[in-house]
Amino acid sequence: MKNSRRIVLGVFCITLAACLVAATPRPQDPTKVAPSNFKVLLENDRVRVLDFHGKAGEKVPMHSHPAYVSYLISGSGKTTFTSPDGKTTEQEARAGKALWHEAETHSSESTVAVHALLIELKK
Repeated sequence: MKNSRRIVLGVFCITLAACLVAATPRPQDPTKVAPSNFKVLLENDRVRVLDFHGKAGEKVPMHSHPAYVSYLISGSGKTTFTSPDGKTTEQEARAGKALWHEAETHSSESTVAVHALLIELKK
């Protein structure tokens, strides 16, 4: 009887752990969630360079970046970033400006058409 209880408890714990792992949000590759917006220009063991195009008002789904540098080629205006917890931040950007970003997960929406390069750093 004790062994069967242990087995049932063990199966329950394994099932619960599997469910928790499956429910844990995983970083989403921007090229997978928004392939019409992101194109890989270069990738090696140190960096990945992404070419980003977004239309005014277009929402880019939740995705993740390691630490990266962004360089806005065109499209000066405001972009709203939403984090997984729902918090929003608005960032003013102008063409010709480079910005540093720590690793992050967000969705985004810009008020103008945007063309940018993102240089993601690998560890």
